[in-house]
Amino acid sequence: MNHQPAGAAGIGRAGVGARPVRTGADLTASTAVRYALVPVPRLSLAAVALRSGIHPDLIRRFVALGLVDAERDAAGRLVFDATAPAVLARIQRLRTGLCLNYASIGLVLDLLDRISLLEAALRGRGTRSETPPWT
Repeated sequence: MNHQPAGAAGIGRAGVGARPVRTGADLTASTAVRYALVPVPRLSLAAVALRSGIHPDLIRRFVALGLVDAERDAAGRLVFDATAPAVLARIQRLRTGLCLNYASIGLVLDLLDRISLLEAALRGRGTRSETPPWT
């Protein structure tokens, strides 16, 4: 659904290149590993809840449903990418604006991401769609 790198974790105060980062191409094409040059900022569950205005239990449910990507730190706590509050806001807009249940929101998010990829491919070719993107 969210096409973020699966292992983009720079949890804690890891040194330069201490944690491998797997990209989408790495996961599908080979087992090559790239190392991050700088630690990737991560947000705790409490920070994401505060920034998004959503209760932590609901965020945990979103993680369980696969709507939001999260990892666990060494202590077993959930940690999120810095983009998690924006993803949660998008989920809430779909929920309230289209009256979708959470199971269908996953499908809609996948379709919207696919549309974005296709529009980017069209822009890369120099071909432009007649209609502007609707998201």
